Amino acid sequence: MPVEKKQIVLGVTGSIAAYKSADLVRRLMDSGYSVSVVMTKEAEHFIAPLTFESLSGKKVLTGRFKDWVKDGSMSHIALAQNADAILIAPATANIIAKLANGFADDILTCAVLATSAPVLIAPAMNETMYKNKIVQANCKKLKDLGFIFINPVKGQLACGINGEGHFEEPVNIIKVLKTVI
Repeated sequence: MPVEKKQIVLGVTGSIAAYKSADLVRRLMDSGYSVSVVMTKEAEHFIAPLTFESLSGKKVLTGRFKDWVKDGSMSHIALAQNADAILIAPATANIIAKLANGFADDILTCAVLATSAPVLIAPAMNETMYKNKIVQANCKKLKDLGFIFINPVKGQLACGINGEGHFEEPVNIIKVLKTVI
């Protein structure tokens, strides 16, 4: 009997690094995972859901309410219950703050709050934002609650500087994921 594929929910948020999540989907699938993508409405400013649907072969869930209910079931609950892991990559300061404070105002935050699966967070943002005391306090709070962080690396940022906040390479994100599930 074939081994059942591990189910990964990939949360994509509104960062310029969202385009790298397309490569991440492909690499996750090449590694034998089944991937369901959830996008925040801000992520849709950077990359289209159709990109992820083409790569994953699955409907992408977005911030639109019609995506929340499918065949009479609540999509965020089904995602949360069926996930072997939730991976938020890229994660913005906004999504980190929402999760650290228990906000559930979109399908991604609702899924995270409804899961017992491990949640991995790969931040990507400007270096000054990432090092901000509030952002770091939110990261610490989530780490203390058991969230797993895949820290950003030093590299070329969208603002033109070379600094910490650069999205970790997809291959390294998958290495961390494999140690968790």
